[in-house]
Amino acid sequence: MKLLFKQRLFSWFDSYDIYDEAGNTVYTVKGELSFGHLLRIYDSSGAPVGYIKQRILSWLPRFEMYKGDEFIGCITREFTFFKPRFNIDFCGWNISGDWCEWDYQITDALGSTVATISKQLWNWTDTYVIDINDPKDALYTLMLVLAIDAEKCSRQN
Repeated sequence: MKLLFKQRLFSWFDSYDIYDEAGNTVYTVKGELSFGHLLRIYDSSGAPVGYIKQRILSWLPRFEMYKGDEFIGCITREFTFFKPRFNIDFCGWNISGDWCEWDYQITDALGSTVATISKQLWNWTDTYVIDINDPKDALYTLMLVLAIDAEKCSRQN
């Protein structure tokens, strides 16, 4: 399953549209006013399905993941010099990226690929292609991509 993750061009808060390969909207993400990033995820019918929330009182950037209102895990950026790496407290997953922070790979506890994430260059806004091996992992993978993008945004401001 492939998803196209595209940030909206003109928005006061972070907002994104996520499309399938046919161009259909699968998810919509809307940022809310909060201390730190708060990104709510809605399905194609507009029903809320989850959110990520940044914990601002932590030494390294940390984002909590919620499905509905249930806490399901968190992602924390690890201290590294060259390649970005994140600690994921969810299903034994791991994520690592290239030194440019454009491409990432999510693996499970056995080292099998869960998803690959590639940033598309030459777009007006942040645009990623998310290639997910199992469609049931789409929401969780999206949450991780949102956290990574929000963390990069925080560092650049």
